[in-house]
Amino acid sequence: MGMDNMFCFQCEQTAFSKACVKSGVCGKKPDTANLQDRLVGALITLARSDARPDAIADTLIDGLFTTITNVNFDNAPIEKRVENALRLAGAKPFDMRKIWNADEDTRSLKSLILFGLKGMAAYAHHARVLGFRDAEIDAFFKSALASLAEEKTADELLGGVMKVGEMNLRCMELLDRANTQSYGDPVATETTSNIEAGPFIIVSGHDLKDLHELLVQTQHTGVNVYTHGEMLPCHAYPELKKFKNLKGNFGTAWQNQQNEFDGVPAPILFTTNCIMPVKKSYADRVFTCGVVGFPETVHIGENRDFSPVIKKAMELGGYKAPRRMTGINGGCKLSVGYGRKTAVALADKVLQSITEKRLRRIFLVGGCDGAKVGRNYFTEFVKMLPHDTVVLTLACGKYRFNDIDLGFAGPIPRLMDMGQCNDAYSAIAFAAELSKRTGLGLNELPLSLVLSWYEQKAVCVLLTLLYLGIKNIRLGPTLPAFASPKILEILSEKFGIKPITTPENDIRDLLGDYQASISRQHQKV
Repeated sequence: MGMDNMFCFQCEQTAFSKACVKSGVCGKKPDTANLQDRLVGALITLARSDARPDAIADTLIDGLFTTITNVNFDNAPIEKRVENALRLAGAKPFDMRKIWNADEDTRSLKSLILFGLKGMAAYAHHARVLGFRDAEIDAFFKSALASLAEEKTADELLGGVMKVGEMNLRCMELLDRANTQSYGDPVATETTSNIEAGPFIIVSGHDLKDLHELLVQTQHTGVNVYTHGEMLPCHAYPELKKFKNLKGNFGTAWQNQQNEFDGVPAPILFTTNCIMPVKKSYADRVFTCGVVGFPETVHIGENRDFSPVIKKAMELGGYKAPRRMTGINGGCKLSVGYGRKTAVALADKVLQSITEKRLRRIFLVGGCDGAKVGRNYFTEFVKMLPHDTVVLTLACGKYRFNDIDLGFAGPIPRLMDMGQCNDAYSAIAFAAELSKRTGLGLNELPLSLVLSWYEQKAVCVLLTLLYLGIKNIRLGPTLPAFASPKILEILSEKFGIKPITTPENDIRDLLGDYQASISRQHQKV
């Protein structure tokens, strides 16, 4: 494949569903894109060195995380990461054109491995921040990255793809343990999108430790804190929700931030992705931390001293009167907290409701949100589901419908927010519990997955689902540009992955095939 100003096709919104070659649809400039490629090449070289995995794991993980879509647009810290990786490796960076210019099937499979590793790196980073590490995961980052520079057969690469899914399951379990041991198991909680009068701070991203530290530093200042995007599930963690100044959730999903933050009288702290190019109207109040970066914004260091953010909140003063804000469907109540332990505790009620025919089918509808036309599919899909169905959701795709009151199916809430994208682990644990209690395989359960994707964390979650053998996933709004026709055909034949069509057609198909499995389940319950 020929190169232009840049080459990037790692996200769902890539130009013309092929690749960004002039500039990134995400706002990434060619020099930044090429620098991120150079960073990945340096990390591959480092992974091929004789360095011990534990000695270079932080460099590999944080470097990969830096290159995820909408994480870092600032060349200076990226250049420092390149220099550090090359210093440790003692060699030149691997030339990424060897991957991008390979035959399309090799490029496709190596891209699945690389993008899966990037997503997994985000989860490993968050776990490490909380003091949780895994030597096997560290070693895998080294060996998997090194394998990208090697000549491999298609079968060998397919094996590598599945191995990423396997190790990401281990990584999500590690992060689940890190989050719950640090802040408690999430409990069912209702919060609001309304904003109180007075100074406040908006916190976006995924990092629970950053939020906790900010809450500690603001708790006696009169400054309130509102989550944004994938920080919403934090309201359910006991050790976070105990802070009285954690008031609610600001706005909707990440792609709406340029409108929602326009002129907001409060600072915004980005702890991870997704940050978009910052508009001048709020550039003076944007702060970043961790691996996030954007030129000419204030970056908070590793000491997590958020006093500049708090000072800015007091200067801006917040809204002078309470402000009613809603989700995209007009609601202002948001329910969260159906993580692993809470969801598994509902297993008996779920199975009883199925046996009594009050609950017909469970749908997992979630994943990444985005700006591309067609994502209203997920809103309409959920609205059209019959009342004897339940929706599990996670990640920022929930914002398409999480402000809708779906009521109950018997004693079961019809909408259960399981958390952030990494909390796909909770959904897997819930499905495994139902499988254990019924004796049915995962694919025999009355459970359907309808997933939206955008960036590389969605890729690693998808690979984990495939590693577990889960079939008949509906995926949208479009299929990955980096997957070649042959690789898509293999995934379709082996796992039954299908692109979404219309809500009406997909609901008809998914509800129509449940009768056989449910009758078997009635016999075993």
